[in-house]
Order: sequence, then C-alpha cells, then structure tokens
Amino acid sequence: MKDIFDVINSRRSIRSYKKEQLKDTEIEKIINAGLMAPTARGEQPWYFTIVQNQDLLKEMNDVAIRNMASSGDKFLESVAKSGRNILHNAPTVIIISGKESASDIKADCSAAIENILLSAEGLDIGSCWIGLIKAYFQDSESSDKLKIPNGYVPLYGVTLGYKDIQRQEIPNRNENVIKWIK
Repeated sequence: MKDIFDVINSRRSIRSYKKEQLKDTEIEKIINAGLMAPTARGEQPWYFTIVQNQDLLKEMNDVAIRNMASSGDKFLESVAKSGRNILHNAPTVIIISGKESASDIKADCSAAIENILLSAEGLDIGSCWIGLIKAYFQDSESSDKLKIPNGYVPLYGVTLGYKDIQRQEIPNRNENVIKWIK
C-alpha cells in the first residue's frame, strides 16, 4: 500500500481500462473505504450499486447518450455527438445514491467517492468520477433496473478497472488560492 500523500499526488482520472474484471476482494476494500467517509450528523446516507454486467453497462451508456443528445445543453449534446463511451468501457461501475431525507447527501456521498478514488489508486486500480451518468437516470425506470431503494436518488458514478495507460502528467494547479490568516 502506498503512502497516503503519494496516493493523493499520483491519483488521476483514468479513462482507459483493461477488459479483465476486478477481484471481488478489491472492490470490497474500495467500497469499505467509501463507507468510512465522514458525514453530516453521522447519517451515512449512501447506497452503492456495483454494476459489472456488460450488457447493462452498454445500455446505461446508450440511454445516457440519447438523453444528452436531446437535452438542449450544448456541452451535453457535444459529448453525445462525440461518440465516446461516458463509462469509458470500464469493467465495473459503482453508482452512488443518496438518501433523499438526509441533510447533505451531495457532500456526504462526495466524501465517500473521494475515499473510493483514493483507495482504488492505493491498490493501483484506475478510477474516474462520472457526473454524466445523471443523464441515464432521467429515464424513470433506470433506478428500478439498478434496484436502487425507494427514498434514494442516484447522484454519481465511479468507473473502476485495471489501468490500460501509463501514468498521466500532473495537470497544472491554480495558483493564489491559499490565504493564511494567523
């Protein structure tokens, strides 16, 4: 296992994966890291759906692309026209849903996702946070297909898989974004 600062500094959004499926034990470690995230009021308002069925993943991508193409949003329409797979052909996708009645589901689920991303990197597994998956859930039957419980709303996806690319360069970071007040 890598040092936490090495993990943070080396983690990148990976968009190219080997076809080989992850081991269940690896996914369990990654999910357990997500479960350890802090939450407002200790609510732990998340629900994780692990999708490995390749036919379903293809359908999820196709439905999301169709919905983006007719969204009226120029960015989403351009993604749809690009022909790219928004799930990057990953062998595993985790859908993170939040309990609607919780006080701060986006922050809580985002904290869980960051733990997932970092733990994946610690295991040398590629990952990418997928916001575009929201387009899939515009279809009312989508939550039912993924057996998301009533009272939960799907928020984000995370793709997971063995990396099929070499380490990417570190993107430039914004400067002048820190102010010390002593």
